[in-house]
Amino acid sequence: MSRRSLLRALGAGAAGATLAGCGVPAAFVEPGDRAGHDSSATDHTLHFANWPLYIDTDDDNESKRPTLDAFSQRTGISVTYTEEINDNDEFFGKISPALMNHQQTGRDLIVISDWMAARFVRLGWVQEMDRAKQPNVAKYLDPQLRTPAFDEGRRHSVPWQSGITGIAYNRKKLGREIRSTSDLWADDLRGRVTLLSGLDESFALLMQGNGVDITRWTADDFHEICEQTEKRVRSKHIRRFTGNDYIKDLATGDVLACQAYSGDVIQLQADNPDIEFVVPEEGAELWAESLMIPNLARHKRNAEKLVDYYYDPEVAAELAAWVNYVCPVPAARDVLAAAKDEETAALAEDPLIFPDDAMRERLAIARDITSEERMDFAKKWNGIVGL
Repeated sequence: MSRRSLLRALGAGAAGATLAGCGVPAAFVEPGDRAGHDSSATDHTLHFANWPLYIDTDDDNESKRPTLDAFSQRTGISVTYTEEINDNDEFFGKISPALMNHQQTGRDLIVISDWMAARFVRLGWVQEMDRAKQPNVAKYLDPQLRTPAFDEGRRHSVPWQSGITGIAYNRKKLGREIRSTSDLWADDLRGRVTLLSGLDESFALLMQGNGVDITRWTADDFHEICEQTEKRVRSKHIRRFTGNDYIKDLATGDVLACQAYSGDVIQLQADNPDIEFVVPEEGAELWAESLMIPNLARHKRNAEKLVDYYYDPEVAAELAAWVNYVCPVPAARDVLAAAKDEETAALAEDPLIFPDDAMRERLAIARDITSEERMDFAKKWNGIVGL
């Protein structure tokens, strides 16, 4: 399952139609109604919902999670960890009835993609975290991830992991380099290119290929990429649209170049060193999947402690070495570099985990699709993709 889920027309459209109204969402929760009774002082437990395969596990016993187990030993807080988030919209549908009806979700901490996190913030469904009690977050959070447009000052969200949407390709089979998004449209790649099917996953890179500043893109920019993409579908230049199954296509050679996530490519490269990941000259999208505390969570303080724990550079390094996504704690790089194990130490030099300055200059966080735009944009994009 993709950690950055497919945007499905029915899910997004239905949510937008149900919750949007006259500029104020029908299910909006006022700030004073978001906090519940916090039992953290007497109940040393916590319910943490995350995506599958998104935390370190023990090599000999996959049921053990070393960093999480160490947190419990250090704090005395027992964590119920569930891998129940397979799709942003599916999870939205699972917990939205409770949130819109001012009820507990049964979860103290969740991880969702930033485009969905924007919806939760807009609806007032998550609580502000107390940064005074999170010194590691305040000190070590990657500066490039501190100020997303949807959550000013990162008051309601903290990145769990980050990543880059760029281009992956098989250099040996293609026989040349890819440096630009426009290189995807060369004649020798006709029928051997795939794009991501999800609207939120795909649009930013395509706009960047047109020279658009994705921090302030417009509706005209969106319609332009739709027109271009539709022409490339009709000409059969684009082979198909994918979720994470592009990994198989690229590995087998059925596809020579594709839109891809940085973390996936690191895993592919372990089996095939001919696979390369490119941040195009025009730029690529930097994204995050973020920790959030839902309204009425019964263990808010415990959740805040867990968030801050994962921003300890030593802990962040251990997690980064396992998941291989962009680490939101740059200070973890020095920890990995000092590792005695050569393979672990080499991760400190991987720009797909710790982007260097040159790469960072080409990374940007896209402006979110607003609730007013989403239904029409999703309908148009999904019509092209065939969802």
